[in-house]
Amino acid sequence: MRRIRDRVAGLDVHRDTVVACAQLFEGGEVRVEKARFKTTLPAVGELAGWLAEREVTTVAMESTGVYWKPVFYPLEGLFEELWLCNAQHVKNVPGRKTDMADAEWLADVVAHGMVRPSLIPAEPVRAVRETTRYRKTHITMRGQEIQRLDKILQDAGIKLSSVASTVLSKSGRAMLEALIAGERDPEVLAELALTRMRAKIPQLIDALQGRFGAHHAMLCRQILDHIDFLDGQIAQLDEAVVEGLGPFEPAIDLLCTIVGWQSRTAEVFFAETGGDMSKFPTAPHLASWTRLAPGNHESAGKRRSVSQRPGNSWLGRALIEAARAAARTKDTYFAAQYRRIARHRGPNKATVAVAHSMVVAAWHILTTGEPYHDPGGDYFQRRRDRDHETRRLVAQLEKLGHTVSLDPAA
Repeated sequence: MRRIRDRVAGLDVHRDTVVACAQLFEGGEVRVEKARFKTTLPAVGELAGWLAEREVTTVAMESTGVYWKPVFYPLEGLFEELWLCNAQHVKNVPGRKTDMADAEWLADVVAHGMVRPSLIPAEPVRAVRETTRYRKTHITMRGQEIQRLDKILQDAGIKLSSVASTVLSKSGRAMLEALIAGERDPEVLAELALTRMRAKIPQLIDALQGRFGAHHAMLCRQILDHIDFLDGQIAQLDEAVVEGLGPFEPAIDLLCTIVGWQSRTAEVFFAETGGDMSKFPTAPHLASWTRLAPGNHESAGKRRSVSQRPGNSWLGRALIEAARAAARTKDTYFAAQYRRIARHRGPNKATVAVAHSMVVAAWHILTTGEPYHDPGGDYFQRRRDRDHETRRLVAQLEKLGHTVSLDPAA
């Protein structure tokens, strides 16, 4: 196989050490040199000097957890090419598993063009990405705390969640605060209901008759305080994300025109992809990178079903949430697409298909600079062949025993 790069280095990165292997193609022969370094900043500087002495032009390493970051970031800008490679794409031959062999194998596959680099956003976007991911952990934790709160109420026999759509509405919060303060009369508690909840006062009186004790009050107080703390943290992280993405606000606003997308979805999409669509030649390339594109498995002329491959979980969750929100909208393309696919293949596949369409739309929006224009909920109806559809419906009626005659409408 022809070599594409002559001076290549492969780095096998671990938590405490990094093994470097330089392959130098000189005079028709390949000279291999290896060395081992620590992963501290001074030691990475020594690694950079070692590579520079050998005039290495391309440096590649595997994405090993988070351990690649202390090595990758200090080396940015020092070489013509600095690659981060997917570990699944550079698996070594079984039986040759050593650190030195891994580094040599990585250098070899890069030299022969057998692997592609992963996408690494620019440094400002990386900072926002860390913030959006940390914000998502807080949002997830908040949801878990609400679930714990409902478990405590169920243990106490308080069936508030059976009447109210959410335990932490304004009415629900007022009732919980009263319970914690010592109020046990269900009629008094039910009178705390606000606006539309007041229509459910009779049901609330029954639901609020339980055995709410002192330990329930203590646990609910702890949970509510934790939720309040998380709300404050999430608000601060929201401000940090908005500030970090300030220069890209026009692009964020364009992405928010997609049905089902809110600012957080657009922020996560921008933080995970970098917002530079030139990295993806076409929309299918971006969909494949997000692991929302259909997989292929063909052998001997036969196609087999392929499950969705794991991808960027942070972006994937945001897109799936947006797809489910869009599926509940009225008279939109995404809602029509969801219903059409869910009818035959189930809700999960339909949700993934809608998320795939959203990714394609986002690519076109950021590439053209045009906002999203929804094709409408009747998009699939408009595309049907009227004559074919008429014949199909007539045939169905005739099978049911009807005689059909058609008169064209004026």
